[in-house]
Amino acid sequence: MTLRLLLLSAVLLPWLTGCVNATVDQMVFNSPTAGIGDASVVILGRRHASDYETEPGFIRCVGGHIEARDPSIRVIDELEFLNALYPWFEPRTAPLRPTDLEKLFEHRDVAEKFAALQTRYMIWIDGSTVRGDSAGSMTCGIGPGGAGCFGFGTWSDDASYEATIWDFTQRAEVGRISATASGQSYMPAVVLPIPIIAPVQGTACDSVGDQLLEFLSHTP
Repeated sequence: MTLRLLLLSAVLLPWLTGCVNATVDQMVFNSPTAGIGDASVVILGRRHASDYETEPGFIRCVGGHIEARDPSIRVIDELEFLNALYPWFEPRTAPLRPTDLEKLFEHRDVAEKFAALQTRYMIWIDGSTVRGDSAGSMTCGIGPGGAGCFGFGTWSDDASYEATIWDFTQRAEVGRISATASGQSYMPAVVLPIPIIAPVQGTACDSVGDQLLEFLSHTP
């Protein structure tokens, strides 16, 4: 019986996901008229507090989503960009408003590095995914018939992210996108725990990535 449950779990696990609800809002002020050509894009997470940061994994997810859907768009790796522009984009020194860019570009070495990277758009992403309420219980033990678990658990996850698009050529904010997603995950266990995970953060990543693609790949 235990072997059958293990085999059934191995077959079903990749297909079991919880339900996710997502909402996307978009405000675009001035999108490019024919894509971005040879220019590059950098996506950065907001990190302006010692105990808070937008998850680096989410930033990589959005960048990977854009490059996978449109290989012509060059997305500069966040860490590569931060190292190249150190220390100008550290949490204490990073520009908070587009108007701060004028002072930043007064530094010749900064302007030269931006020119070398051919960066036209910088996309700030602010937000996080948090674990919500949980319920249920589970017990595991070892007996004469072997080890096993029994019980049921459930929890919620909520993701909220906002992407702000800055155009370096205009020194201005040209778009803003927000995405929220929420979902319920489950963990039933009869001998073997079977996680049924709601891909909340992945859904938010796809939502933000799709909207950024619409902006960056815009054609008349």
